[in-house]
Order: sequence, then C-alpha cells, then structure tokens
Amino acid sequence: MKPNLLVDVSSRGGRHLKLQNPVLAASGTFGYGDEMSTLIDIQKLGGIVCKGTTLHPRQGNPQPRLGETPSGMLNAVGLQNIGVDAVIKDKAPVWAAWQVPVVVNIAGDTIEEYAELAYRLDKVPGVAGLEINVSCPNVACGCLEFGSDAGMAAEVTAAVRAATTLPIMVKLTPNVSDIAKIATAVSKAGADAVSLINTLKGMSIDIKRRRPLLGNITGGLSGPAIKPVALAMVYAVSGEVGIPVIGGGGITTANDALEFIMAGALAVEVGTSTFVNPFATTNIIDGIRNYMESEGIGDIHELIGCARI
Repeated sequence: MKPNLLVDVSSRGGRHLKLQNPVLAASGTFGYGDEMSTLIDIQKLGGIVCKGTTLHPRQGNPQPRLGETPSGMLNAVGLQNIGVDAVIKDKAPVWAAWQVPVVVNIAGDTIEEYAELAYRLDKVPGVAGLEINVSCPNVACGCLEFGSDAGMAAEVTAAVRAATTLPIMVKLTPNVSDIAKIATAVSKAGADAVSLINTLKGMSIDIKRRRPLLGNITGGLSGPAIKPVALAMVYAVSGEVGIPVIGGGGITTANDALEFIMAGALAVEVGTSTFVNPFATTNIIDGIRNYMESEGIGDIHELIGCARI
C-alpha cells in the first residue's frame, strides 16, 4: 500500500487547505506556475505559492538583481509583479482548471494595502489561500518592517483575517532576534499557519567594479547555505505555536525536506533549487515517498516532529 502523504495546512474555523503531499513550490521562484507547467507535471505538487503580488504592478529594483554566492544565491528582484488585478483576470482562471492548489503571496506598504489585497482575492476561483509576505528584505518599505516587529506583524495578520475567508499563512523573516515570538503573535492574531524562513539579508562586492554587485546594494540570501539556520528556526517555532509550520530554506533533496518535517514542519516550500533543477519539487516528492516505503511508514504524520526532543 502506498504511504499517505496528504496534509491539511489549515483547519481553523472550518478553513481547509488540503495538499496531496507536503511539497509546495515557494513564492518568487516558480512564477505563476504556468511556465513551469510546460516542463513538469505540476499536478503532482502539493501546492504552488505564486510570486509576490501587490496592489499595483511593480517594476522592481534596478539591475543587476541576482548574484551567485558559495552554496547559494542573492536576489534583489524587489517584488516585480503584474499586480493583483492582472492576477485575478489572467492567472486565476488558469489555476481554477488545475488540481494543484495555488496560494497567492501578498505584499503591501501599509496594513490597508494588505487588507485590500485579501479582500479582492477572497472567493476568487483558483485562489486556494494567501501567504502574507511580511519578510521581504529587498524592498524599501513595508514587508520587512512589519515582519520584524511582533505587534505590527499581528496587526497585518488581523487585518487580513478580517478581510478574507481564505486560509492564510504568514511568511516570517529570519532577520529578527526572536522568530518564535513573532510566530506566536501572528498565530494569536488569526494566522492559520506560518511559513519560514524567507531569505537572509546579505550582499556581495564586485571587486572589478569596486562596487556592490546588486543594484539594490543588499539582497536576500537563499539556497543550501541557509538551510541550517532555517532548520533551527523551524524547530524553535514548531515547539511554540499550535498552528501548522511550513518549512523552507535551502531544500534541494528529499533528505533536506525530511529533516524539516522531522523538525516539526507539516509541509515544506522548495525555492532556489528549482533554478538549478526544474524537477526538484517532483524529485523531492518521489524521494519522500520512497523513504517512507523503505522505512515501512504508512502516514507522513508519523514523521512530523519525530526528531523533537
């Protein structure tokens, strides 16, 4: 008998976000899913988190926006996106025909913008949930300033909760002194789940030009280099909150994903590795299933948090 990989990311207040397996494509690295659907069978995924969406279209930060680092990548895209109206008009109808649920990552400069985004996306066919981005380290305002303060993160969460019936998860920043405190605050404010971590703030210098490599000077560090940090934070947060934790940060293999699940994550998000290997998400799903079969494990829930001591 095949092992059961089904998980429910949200079950508060009758809200459900059921995933056929615990592997989601992370925001910002998978676009809107339509381009990747020409390369892989996206219907195999547990879910897709689309790229960050704002109230109005954004051009993003100046070039260059990407830079390689040892075991990782710096990005300072700056939330370039088509805006919520285009997402509703052009992307959501495509998602509505898919089996895989799509979660829209939302970002704003004010609490009112977050609430307006949630209101507009509520009950839109094809939108299965919202991920509140309060953690982007490479935009000038909003996001990170909300995510670095427990009170402000809770305010954003409460405003979004009041504006939508959709399941909501809050994406947390690692660029804080106590991530568990912020996770607890957004849980009390109505979050159905938390996802962590977003990128670590970093930079690189181009020694030939003698200038910062990125046009934005600093950017977000992702990839395998941040995995130990992310894993420790998932372990800490999952021990403090009573809502599902979605782990992410440097996941490239099924073994990486299993570590996060054993640390307490109900599901995982896979991001930067899809740039290197477009099949990373589906390979990880197959790898988790193979591990469970080889170990005689019938249900993924047997592994969630099993390494906690």
